[in-house]
Amino acid sequence: MEMVAGRMLPAAAYTSADVLGWELRNLFAGTWTCLGRLDELLPWDDNGRPVTQRAVRVGHVGGLLVRHDTQVRMFANTCRHRGHELLPEDATSPRRSIVCPYHGWAYDLGGSLIAAKGFLDRSGPSSGSEFDAGSHGLAELPARVWEGFVFGHGVHRSHDPAVPDFEAHLGDLAGILAPYSIGSLVLADRHAYEVAANWKVIAENYHECYHCPQIHPELCQVSPPDSGHNYDRPGSWIGGAMTLREGMATMSLTGERVSAPLPGAPSDRVEYVHLLPNVLLSAHPDYVMVHRLVPLAPDRTWVECSWLVLPGSPGAPGAVEFWDITNRQDWAACESVQRGLSSPHFAPGPFAPNEDAVAQLVAVIGDAYRAGGIATIRPAPAS
Repeated sequence: MEMVAGRMLPAAAYTSADVLGWELRNLFAGTWTCLGRLDELLPWDDNGRPVTQRAVRVGHVGGLLVRHDTQVRMFANTCRHRGHELLPEDATSPRRSIVCPYHGWAYDLGGSLIAAKGFLDRSGPSSGSEFDAGSHGLAELPARVWEGFVFGHGVHRSHDPAVPDFEAHLGDLAGILAPYSIGSLVLADRHAYEVAANWKVIAENYHECYHCPQIHPELCQVSPPDSGHNYDRPGSWIGGAMTLREGMATMSLTGERVSAPLPGAPSDRVEYVHLLPNVLLSAHPDYVMVHRLVPLAPDRTWVECSWLVLPGSPGAPGAVEFWDITNRQDWAACESVQRGLSSPHFAPGPFAPNEDAVAQLVAVIGDAYRAGGIATIRPAPAS
């Protein structure tokens, strides 16, 4: 694809199944992808028993998320015998061992093979000393928990030891969001949307308010559309902050606070940040909104929108109503862009000066296409 600096990506980047397949391998499985909240992925049941296993997807890679003692680990969701999935996608299990439903091979929660009929029983080898159970353990994939979110990487370290450091991936974002204590917040509400647009169209829309005066009258009432400024700090993320209008306490239809204020959070602004590839974090004085993007097709994206508040808060209905209106305005615009991208007359247009974060995102994606994956966008300076 021919890419021009300061302009949108070519249409194929948004419409081609081959490009999306490459992105799932290299931008989603090939870096730290957000899988969801730990307390929802591996919850405790009503009897106080933990879910120990959940099948997840990291880009094109099937993973098995496991609660092992106090650790969260992830393995490839494929049996070392004949490749059968250990759990169907998104299925869970409370078992203390991982058992393949095809031939019954079993693994402990650390991934070691503990039973394989005809090869190994629980007391040791049963088909001759040539069978090495140690070489048939599950392939471990990198997983990390940060602020209550689970992040997974689809590359096995033994195949590619250059898995990027998670702290370098976060960079200065951890410090910017620290006042919000996101890991201590609880789910107030959630909406899921299926948007007929490429995931990058949705991300690009998130990164600019050039469009806000045209389609977001409610938003413009509580936050000036030209108030944004973007950060240039270490880490694989893009974003910035926008201020609230004088007299407005938060982003809601009335500008009134919708939940208990978050201790330590700034009272006059909202942080809008995109931790690549797929999580958009919008931190407000009294709640945090999270969009998690899951590409379904070149022109279709599943978006999970969650609102997080302090424990004990009654919820955030005013924020949910405000952002559902705003989300749907955005989705309509994104779907129109997607239809326009399919026109034979589309040509990549230039970015306006206040679309600098979009230009940065497009430059990062373009560099990834050329280099084979997303590196840390802005490494920390050498000490």
